[in-house]
Amino acid sequence: MWFGKIIGGVLGFVAAGWFGALLGVLVGNFFDRGLARSLVGASPEELAQVQSVFFQTVFSIAGHLAKSDGRISQEEINQTEQLMGHMGLTAEHRRDAIALFKAGAAADFDADAAIGDFLQHCRQFAAMKRMLVIYLVGIALADGVLHREEEQILRRVAETMGFSGAAFQQLLEMIKAQDQFAGGPSAAPSGQALDLAYQALGVAADVSDRELKRAYRRLMSEYHPDKLIGQGMPEDMVKVATERSQEVQSAYDLIKKHRQAESSH
Repeated sequence: MWFGKIIGGVLGFVAAGWFGALLGVLVGNFFDRGLARSLVGASPEELAQVQSVFFQTVFSIAGHLAKSDGRISQEEINQTEQLMGHMGLTAEHRRDAIALFKAGAAADFDADAAIGDFLQHCRQFAAMKRMLVIYLVGIALADGVLHREEEQILRRVAETMGFSGAAFQQLLEMIKAQDQFAGGPSAAPSGQALDLAYQALGVAADVSDRELKRAYRRLMSEYHPDKLIGQGMPEDMVKVATERSQEVQSAYDLIKKHRQAESSH
């Protein structure tokens, strides 16, 4: 959303010069966030509920994933704590996340009930359903390996969210490829960097420039912080989505550079 920023900046400049323009942009930003919320068609109370349920579901299912092979290793605990720290969670949310993780790892945890509760509160929020699957896949891949038991759980969650088997497989391959661009294009294995870049954007290598740009813009919009917050993403969990957008940007830049080099020959 950018209408409010533009209008606020213009009106502020007319009224008080550049200082007014800056103030107007800031005020317009709050307007845009409010507009994003209204477009979802949910009240602030409903959005707060979605934030809470999204948070609870991510970390309880994360514990369930970690326990899927029958035990939770110290390495898995360390990785989960590092992930929580990397997300930038507040101290309170980090304590809550650890408690939820432990609850999800308990023998009597009902994953189907947890997903059912998520759908009950978030059915109208398509973006949150997709982001739930993306976050859980990212957590499962944190150790660089997707175990068979973890994949089975993820597929069940994705199916409940409305993903076909093929759609989930494409998303899984896309996230794996995006992970290779954490830190920029140079982070990807050089021999297969271009192939990974196309996978990261979810397109074939022979896609047209127009379709490539469309896929890129769709992903950048999907991971946009203001949009996610407006649809129910907890604010201190947006960092992961922001990093995904940076990975998408790196992959797109690599493809553009390669195509420009080819066209110049």
